[in-house]
This record gives sequence, structure tokens and C-alpha cells, in this order.
Amino acid sequence: MRKGILVRIGIDQTYGNWNAPIDPKSNEFLYIPIPENERFEIRNGMRINFSSFTYELKRFCKNFGVDLKNGLKFPEELNNKHAHLDPDFRFLTYGDNGKRRGAGVAELRKGDFIVFYSSLKPISKCKHKLVYALIGILVIDKIVKAINIEANNHNINAHTRKKDISENDIVVFGQNGKSGRFDKCIPIGEWRERAYRVEKKLLDNWGGLSVKDGYIQRSAVPPEFTDFKKFVKWLGSKNINLLNYNNYEK
Repeated sequence: MRKGILVRIGIDQTYGNWNAPIDPKSNEFLYIPIPENERFEIRNGMRINFSSFTYELKRFCKNFGVDLKNGLKFPEELNNKHAHLDPDFRFLTYGDNGKRRGAGVAELRKGDFIVFYSSLKPISKCKHKLVYALIGILVIDKIVKAINIEANNHNINAHTRKKDISENDIVVFGQNGKSGRFDKCIPIGEWRERAYRVEKKLLDNWGGLSVKDGYIQRSAVPPEFTDFKKFVKWLGSKNINLLNYNNYEK
């Protein structure tokens, strides 16, 4: 039986103390990753500083008439940190620890998928303070132990950019043409029962999730779609364009 998993990514109040922006009218958004754990040493030439995202942040601000500092309230201290860019949509990879949180990811097979979602901050008034939305997908091509990836390919993922790669880390590779960052996000969340959850109507359209009442605020174990085919059909109806680059590169 084929599987699909829903994985939360991107900077937020827990990891980075900030949420990337979304225009709730057009669903245009920015994917900004979490900060890298400072205890990890990154290989020379492979650090991705948060200042790398400045151009796209300023472009977004210009397009939607908001100010980076006072409107988006981008924390300037982030410019002194480097980013844990994972997933990396340029290389269509996603890394995780296959023995802990990523145990379910490690069990995926070719043709299964990971759908990524983020909590985004709307730049104008809308129904919710945060917009929980789908932002990308990897349809699995293969899953490889990070320590087995050759040195000349260490720059493909945050987990292989580290000098000391954990023997438990895995890297998921997505299929070209079926994987990528969404050009526009798909809002899925609502505030219900004192938490952000997938909208009830969407849960029905998807065939459900393996978490109580669609809970997506923060989960130790990424939820699984209980009806693979039903979700795939729903996603296909959204006519999403897939982008194979990150927000600081084209």
C-alpha cells in the first residue's frame, strides 16, 4: 500500500522566533527555513546565511507594499545565523533522522510522497493570525543513508552539509517532474478546539489523517494520510505549478 506523510517545515516561533510571510489574497508566500543548530559545524563553502534571503524578502515587500522591518518584522539577528535549508527544493531532497522523528519517513518507498506545510504570517487581515498551508511535495525516488552520499554531493542537503553526519540520518530524493516547491501555497488550517487543525471539510476531502481531529500545530510524529488515493486526487485538482529552486536562487 502506498503512503503519504505530512511534514511541517520552515521558520516559526519555536525555531527562529518568526514566521515567513503570505499574502492571503493571492496565496503567494516565501519559504524560509529554520536556523541551523549552532552546535553543528558546517562544511566550508556550504553555509547558507539568512542574509541570502534578503533579495526575495525585499522583492516580496515591494510587490505587496509592506516594510521588511516594521511590516514583516524580520529579526535582524537572523542575518548573523545560517539556515538549515531542508527540504532543499533545488536538489529535491529532504533529510531527517531515521531513528527518531523521521522513522516513518525512512519507511517510505518509491512512489510514496511527503507533503510539506508551514505556518505563515499573513501580511493583511484575514480569518486567522497564522495561515497553515501546504507549500511543497516530494514524490519519492529513493531514500539513502546520509553517510553513504559521496563527498562531491554533500551540498545537496542540510544533513550532508554538516561535517559530522549522523549514522542515523537519511536523505530522501524526490522524482523530477513530480516534486517541488509550490508556486502558491494551499491554506489548510483553522483554529479549532484551542489548536490549529486541518479544516474539517478538507479532512473529509482527504479521507482523514492519522492524528486526532487533524491536529497540525506541532507533532512529534508526522501524520500520515489515511487515504492515499483520495488525497492525491484532491491535490491534482489544485493545478499547482512545481518550482525546483529555493527562494534565494533561480
